[in-house]
Amino acid sequence: MTVLDASALLAYLHGEPGSARVQRALTEEAIVSAVNLAEVLSKLADAGHDPEVVRDRVGVLPLDIVPFDDAQAVEGALLRTSTAEAGLSLADRACLALGRRLGRGVLTADRAWIGLIPGLEVELIR
Repeated sequence: MTVLDASALLAYLHGEPGSARVQRALTEEAIVSAVNLAEVLSKLADAGHDPEVVRDRVGVLPLDIVPFDDAQAVEGALLRTSTAEAGLSLADRACLALGRRLGRGVLTADRAWIGLIPGLEVELIR
């Protein structure tokens, strides 16, 4: 099981470089935090897409959407200090927190994540 960052899911939805790696993750069981899904929907809404239509498109993917709960909120807050210098957003930390909590690797296009969290596997899609 792989945790997808918003950047990975966006690359897949746009057919950008790295989308083939995301497709493999989807066939191998992938998950995304509801926070990262909100980021995807927001970025697409900024580009003029209807969030409900996009949500329906994402809903047919073999992808589990994990609700953001209080345990992830605490985990994300704990990551704030160690990731502040890299400028990670709440959504970035939600993804990393989910990966760390589940002991699963994360898939992203964000190079700043490499080596940021000791013991957490971060794979770049491109």
